[in-house]
Amino acid sequence: MQAVRRRLLYATLYEALAIVITSVGLAWFSDSAAANATVAGIGSSAIALAWNLVYTTFYERWEARQQRKGRGFWRRVAHAFGFELGLVLMTVPLFAAVLGISWSEALVYDFGLILFFLVYTYAFNLGFDKVFGLPASALPHGQVN
Repeated sequence: MQAVRRRLLYATLYEALAIVITSVGLAWFSDSAAANATVAGIGSSAIALAWNLVYTTFYERWEARQQRKGRGFWRRVAHAFGFELGLVLMTVPLFAAVLGISWSEALVYDFGLILFFLVYTYAFNLGFDKVFGLPASALPHGQVN
């Protein structure tokens, strides 16, 4: 699968499921109305989708320059942590504004989501790679999926 098409498919599938999980989770844990939680869920997913495309592009450029190919456990963990760190910097202000909560409370909600999404991101990446194969950046030179 071509790099751009792969990234778009990956991000779309990842975020569609994330919208459902985030909206339900925020509605369940916050005192905000379900509509506000859904707006926060969709907003955070839109931010995450854009961030995913940017982050994955730069990550795969870095990965292509690495001497060791493949995606072992620690490389997947590093990918997930880097993605989530960038995301939290963008979503805490969103949660505070849309849910009408303090930044510290928004940070607590975001940390809860981060803990969940660290596992989700690892599992999703593993499953996605099993179904669609590794991208060219992760394959030994000359090998084709």
